[in-house]
Amino acid sequence: MVEKYMKIFSCVVFLYTLCQNAFAKTDSNNVMPSDVLVIIRNMHFERSILKAQKIKDSIMQAANALDKTGMEVLMMHEDWFQYGSWTILPIINRIHKKYGSSKKWIYFCEDTTQVDLKGLLKVLGRFQEGKNWFLGHGLHDSEPSIIHHFAFHNDLKSFKFPDFDAGWALSMPLVNELKERLESNPPDYGFSIDVKHEVAKFIYNDGKGTRLTNVPQFCINSALKKDHCVSTVAKEIPDCGLVDENEIFIAVKTCKKFHDERVPVVKKTVGKHAKHIRYYSDVADESIPTEYIDVGNTERGHCQKLHNIIKRSTDEEWRDKEWLVVIDDDTIMSYDRLRRHLACYESKKPVLLGERYAYALNFRKAGYEYPTGGGGMIMNRAAINELIKSGCKCYKADEPDDMWLGNCFNRMQIPMVHSNSLHQARPSQYTKEFLSHRFLVSFHKHHMVDPMQVYQDYLQAGGEDPNVQSEKEEL
Repeated sequence: MVEKYMKIFSCVVFLYTLCQNAFAKTDSNNVMPSDVLVIIRNMHFERSILKAQKIKDSIMQAANALDKTGMEVLMMHEDWFQYGSWTILPIINRIHKKYGSSKKWIYFCEDTTQVDLKGLLKVLGRFQEGKNWFLGHGLHDSEPSIIHHFAFHNDLKSFKFPDFDAGWALSMPLVNELKERLESNPPDYGFSIDVKHEVAKFIYNDGKGTRLTNVPQFCINSALKKDHCVSTVAKEIPDCGLVDENEIFIAVKTCKKFHDERVPVVKKTVGKHAKHIRYYSDVADESIPTEYIDVGNTERGHCQKLHNIIKRSTDEEWRDKEWLVVIDDDTIMSYDRLRRHLACYESKKPVLLGERYAYALNFRKAGYEYPTGGGGMIMNRAAINELIKSGCKCYKADEPDDMWLGNCFNRMQIPMVHSNSLHQARPSQYTKEFLSHRFLVSFHKHHMVDPMQVYQDYLQAGGEDPNVQSEKEEL
């Protein structure tokens, strides 16, 4: 019996020593404001810039209250950042070059993140200096995910990646190591789909790198609280009002083989509530009705179909509509949520809005970002006018339409705006925690789901506000 308790005692001592070594907190490990570079991953449009500036002001005020100097906060719309910086890896070398010898930590957050600087410094100080640390609010897939290329499908819980909205951090030794890897063996990332997962996977380096350390104080859906939440993100419900129904034109891309299978779902959901909607197909079908879009159906991409839809949106019938929303016939979308979402975007300057993906963006100058089509591709009238004026045309009728659109706007040097509300995949492809603090407007695909159930479970409450008409009518 004594021997048994001695073994237990030895295990306890070992674990305690391990924890002490990993999270050593010493006087020499105090983290000061000047030790941390904060990077806010905001976007190039007015509302995002204002939100980021508010976060920066709050952090700088907190640093001043601590009577400390040297605090630096960068916002990603600023000139220091290159095109595609939102994918993170392209800026690692620049961070190393400018801050490698002066900072201990790089802390990243979004324009939705709330930060308690004093608490953040305290948490960072718990991690032993001089080691590789990758900190964040850990997420893991609940099922093999196509947006993650089914990575770690045999053991999904074995790989965690950070929720960027909760805030995440890299120690400078890790930044330095990443810089060396990127120079000696840069990744060949064709597509950027889910950056938080891709960054974590690169850092993990097939098990030879650094795993994410889950930090409970980097929170989701909780208020900032001393010693409990030092950074957090709350569910953000748009508070900009509603776009007038007469300002939105919805164009649905379809084809004859899906008229009976998919189009009825659109007509029961977004089509039931939209005042101005057209179904564009490879054949005219009066029973829906559809309009022939002057191009036959293609199996791969639908560039010419999209190009023709954009041209149609300039016809006299539609030219006074401020917003063009192009969706697939298997896009699942809430119309009232869409109206509420669009009200927060400026309508005078060109806006290309969607769930942002990218192609060859990390290390190739020819790369570009694009709004992935399944969640919805949205342009305001100013953007449409600029696109028409540019003369950008399809190389082939069947090239990917969303990628063509993104490349056109890249050539015009008009950055697209990423929306957390539009989704290229079905809900189960995203973690529940990730979706829990987002204002959901659309999902995509009928595969392996009941689309009407997705609509009812995630989108049917029209805007989650008593002043917004609910879509909870009989379907």
